[in-house]
Amino acid sequence: MAIRKVVAQRYLLAMALAGVAWMFIFNYLPMYGLLIAFRNYSITRPFSEAPYVGLLHFRAFFADPNFPLVMRNTFGISSLKLLVGFPIPIVFAVLLSEIRHSGFKRVVQTITYLPHFLSWVILGGIMMHWLSDIGLINRLLLEFGLLDEPVFFLAEPRMFWAIAVASEVWKETGFNAIIYLAAIAGIDPQLYEAADLDGASRYQKIRHVTLPGITGTIVILLVLNVGYLLNTNFDQILVLTNQLNIDTSNVLDLYVYRVGIQSARYSFSTAIGFFRSIIALILLISASVTTRRLTGHSMF
Repeated sequence: MAIRKVVAQRYLLAMALAGVAWMFIFNYLPMYGLLIAFRNYSITRPFSEAPYVGLLHFRAFFADPNFPLVMRNTFGISSLKLLVGFPIPIVFAVLLSEIRHSGFKRVVQTITYLPHFLSWVILGGIMMHWLSDIGLINRLLLEFGLLDEPVFFLAEPRMFWAIAVASEVWKETGFNAIIYLAAIAGIDPQLYEAADLDGASRYQKIRHVTLPGITGTIVILLVLNVGYLLNTNFDQILVLTNQLNIDTSNVLDLYVYRVGIQSARYSFSTAIGFFRSIIALILLISASVTTRRLTGHSMF
């Protein structure tokens, strides 16, 4: 019976096998390179000749004077993106699903999806122009009397976190809402019909039908986002950072790029990556256990 089922679904299995092979080649085989973190590796000699140094590179990272600043900025920006950027696509998807005019709905979807498909090089240039002292934001604030003189926002370290979060929300809200819209579309229409018969308002249907129907999707994505707390979108930070806001923009990804990659300290950068993976695993398991206890849903 099992063999007959495999034969009947051989094309689906073949497609799945291609995905498994890709994951094995690009995600599991490179894990051998983690050994570089425990050696003093140099590209000028074979890996087998690199001397074993144990936890030397980990200790060097923890002892670096920039370590507290880098970790503060990384967790600060990532936490704000999670607290602000995670619920907004949910709210947007719910509101979008309530629109009855299909033409207007398609226009809104198209407009909100477009920023996702633009690279951060393009969006970063737009943001730098808008936030300059002669840019759009300053003109609007001056016009409405909210500022007395122009401000170069990207030169203000205290504003960088807000800029990073706002620009991330602007770019990804529409695209991130797609999965929630798909989950909403999968809710049984009979539940809404029953709610109508009971005289439920739109708000009550959202609260008692829509949100419970997508709770599983929300929990899974929340757990995954918690696991990525040490990832702050390297492309975005690299484009928006400068020497004037470096105190609040120097995150872990940027630190690894500058200290590890540009200085050819490959063992050091690998050690930081290994450390980040361990923290991500701890956060992922903790979030999954917590959501299972609170909601009954989790990844595993």
